[in-house]
Amino acid sequence: MEKKKLLYVTQEMDPYIVLSEAGNIVKRLAPYINDNGLEVRVLMPRFGVINERRNRLHEVVRLSGINIIIDNDDYPLIIKVASLPGARIQVYFLDNEEFFKRKQVFRDDDEKFFDDNADRMVFFCKATLETVKKFGWHPNIIHCHGWMTSLIPVYMKTQFAKDPVFANTKMVYSIYEKAFDEKLNKNFLKTALIGDDVKEKHLAVFKDLTNDALTLGGIQYADAVVQGSENFKNIDAIKKAIGKKPFLAHQEQDNLLQKYVDFYQSLLQ
Repeated sequence: MEKKKLLYVTQEMDPYIVLSEAGNIVKRLAPYINDNGLEVRVLMPRFGVINERRNRLHEVVRLSGINIIIDNDDYPLIIKVASLPGARIQVYFLDNEEFFKRKQVFRDDDEKFFDDNADRMVFFCKATLETVKKFGWHPNIIHCHGWMTSLIPVYMKTQFAKDPVFANTKMVYSIYEKAFDEKLNKNFLKTALIGDDVKEKHLAVFKDLTNDALTLGGIQYADAVVQGSENFKNIDAIKKAIGKKPFLAHQEQDNLLQKYVDFYQSLLQ
């Protein structure tokens, strides 16, 4: 029987870049899940701090060449790949010179939050789904980690809802504690309108432009939710947003791996 397919979409992953606990969680999960019933791939940004030579990244020519249109501007998408050390897992890196070449991640050398982080997020989320379409590999589950992935659930339910590649895909969103206190660029809600099927009403949950708003937006459009961090200040709002959706509470390290396997299998039944 052909294995079901799971795609991790994350803004970080050990050993390439670790910004929070998410980077370690994905690194632990991917090999274990791949060895326990599901075929796993990972997709993440190719931030400029990721050393291509050390990590043996190389361009996937057959996948590159897509132009991602954001707010009427075209941005070339370059796709690179590496094998996760010690595992038979392909990690794909989405690259664009304007958004990811810089040698910082989300802040400049003076710790100022980049004004174009919103544009970078829109590019990454749209490019993720366009890349999956080009894979010819239909994921049964897409599991998103990190605020930079929070538009993927809404895009899946709108712009990409009728695409046969995602016809049988369950969307899982992991929530983590606040990563930034700033607000996104005020043009974010306009920039995030990536196609005719994404309407202003679909983005209403994101209107506060905060990290909390991104969390609630990811929850609203996900099919299932995972609590990645142990503590949240706005837990009541989060619980209300989750409602009756399938939910995996925060797991201690010794229970984490098998609990995720069981959770995925329950979504596939």
